[in-house]
Amino acid sequence: MAYEDEHFIDSTKMVWNYSFFTDEDIQRFQHGDMYDAYEKFGSHQLTVLNTEGFYFAVWAPNATAVSLVGEFNGWKEHIHKLFVRQDSSGIWEGFVPRMHPGSFYKYHIKGFDGIESFKADPFAFHGELRPGTASITRSITWQWNDAQWMQKRKRANSLQAPWSVYEVHLGSWMRPVKDDENAYTSYLDLIDRLVPYVKNMGFTHVEFMPVMEHPYDGSWGYQGTGFFAPTSRFGLPEEFMKLVEALHQHDIGVILDWVPSHFPNDAHGLYMFDGTHTYEYADMRKGFHPDWNSYIFNYSRGEVVSFLISSAHFWLNKYHVDGIRVDAVNSIIRRDFSRKEGEWERNEYGGNENIEAIDFLKKMNRIIYRDFPDVQTIAEEASDWPGITGPLSKDGFGFGMKWMMGWMHDMFRYFKKLPAERIKVQNDFTFSMMYFYNEKFMLPLSHDEVVHGKSPMIYKMPGNEWEQFANLRLLYTWMYTHPGAKLLFMGNEFGQTSEWNYKSELDWELLRYPAHNDLQECVRDLNHLYRSEPALFELQFDPKGFEWVNISNQEKGILAFMRKGKSKNDDILVVMNMTNFPQNDYKIEIKGKFQWKEIFNSDDVKYWGSGNYKNENIPFVNVDKRRKIIEIKLNVPAFGAMIFR
Repeated sequence: MAYEDEHFIDSTKMVWNYSFFTDEDIQRFQHGDMYDAYEKFGSHQLTVLNTEGFYFAVWAPNATAVSLVGEFNGWKEHIHKLFVRQDSSGIWEGFVPRMHPGSFYKYHIKGFDGIESFKADPFAFHGELRPGTASITRSITWQWNDAQWMQKRKRANSLQAPWSVYEVHLGSWMRPVKDDENAYTSYLDLIDRLVPYVKNMGFTHVEFMPVMEHPYDGSWGYQGTGFFAPTSRFGLPEEFMKLVEALHQHDIGVILDWVPSHFPNDAHGLYMFDGTHTYEYADMRKGFHPDWNSYIFNYSRGEVVSFLISSAHFWLNKYHVDGIRVDAVNSIIRRDFSRKEGEWERNEYGGNENIEAIDFLKKMNRIIYRDFPDVQTIAEEASDWPGITGPLSKDGFGFGMKWMMGWMHDMFRYFKKLPAERIKVQNDFTFSMMYFYNEKFMLPLSHDEVVHGKSPMIYKMPGNEWEQFANLRLLYTWMYTHPGAKLLFMGNEFGQTSEWNYKSELDWELLRYPAHNDLQECVRDLNHLYRSEPALFELQFDPKGFEWVNISNQEKGILAFMRKGKSKNDDILVVMNMTNFPQNDYKIEIKGKFQWKEIFNSDDVKYWGSGNYKNENIPFVNVDKRRKIIEIKLNVPAFGAMIFR
């Protein structure tokens, strides 16, 4: 840290030429190795020569002048000029004495070819509530009271622990006024409403769709402009910290959606930051996303890599989050993503890989697991690109988990079929186990599947109302007993009957009806069962944890499999009937234990089932004593799933 005496104070500019960087900082930043850039860039409250104020630093390498503008100077461009470092780093900085927290500001940047713009601070910790776009000076400090969680979360976030994730869009989970787009439930109110709900439902984690600041509600947060600021829609940064803390105090982990794949062209954002393509590729064959009308980060630029990894690092460090779900990984690693031949350029080896983007993701995972070994990174990656969760030591990407999009699409295609059609395509149902162990998968039934005409979950199911709910309970039971982590989007747990709408809260009034209330009860019980049965999670990524028992009886549409834990005493049996024909005294041969007890039945009356097919005393006969094979008889309900221990 240093200041230059000859520029100590200028009564005209009122900015001290003060530097917060070391030469090593600059070198790390330029080489993509500065993973805590948020400690130096942006605005920071400091005391310099016994004078309190805020220090500012911004990277604008092609700017010819950078000034601070805000309420404190009437938004005039030439009063508070920053100083450019004399080391060709492109960093502009300065200390403004006696500036207070809560000051609204932007950078006025005179850039390439005289282009002038007003830009929000890329490293701001707090932003103005939309439609305003200014940054706000703030020192985020919080006396965390989640030490108990932080000490044990290595176990809770382990891949050998249960992962039942409740995906939430904070703006539309619940509102003070149902259809008022500007009435939001605050971070503090969510502590009283969301936290006990998630706890009661038995979910182990929540995943928040992007909470980073964004200008357009309709982007759901995926077109972000504030990579270090929780959105002001719901309150202050410290209030979001308090929400995370409350979840931790109730033993609930927090995952954040994070979007390093693209950013919008809003005038105050990163696009053409200093009059040139600073953060994005200049070649629009690489720098523009045609699907989302947005811009792609230049992963070949060390300063951009430092910015992005620092963003991920920031949420894990300052906000104690337990994982990040990286959005649209396929679009990051492929040059030809959503492009026709001739619209993209091959790499130097003639392939479609974005080599520097792949290097960025690998570096990101290496740094995150180095600094936060008790968290997880999760890739939303929809292709069959190999090694997404493979170890870095074996040239994998190093993610902890990957969304199993293939399973999700197969299940929707299968469950939409009528029972007579299902028995002809049982392979669609069982196919996931052919490739499950290629990666460490999370099974997602996410927000993307209940919008844009795709219909809510309940209406993806065929048949009359009773059959629709029975089928949905069957699907959920398959998800919870299938190997891998689980993710369920809000509203799916009680059978939301309308597509998700970010402008309105969930249809909570549906819980007045037994079908919806009882479906919610079913999901609650599945969550608690999943967490209490080691066979369902201890070996969820190990081939030893799953074994088909009955897979060949296609004409009856009944499937059976074993889930196994580290102890043989924990083994459970799952039997599912994919048809509308119940079966009495259905025979299944099992190796091992002789006595079995039904611990879950999706056809139970408390789940809005028929309750007619119970298994209270399960008869068995010895088939092969030497091999310890027995035959049991079960009563199997239509569209039903049963779990036995």
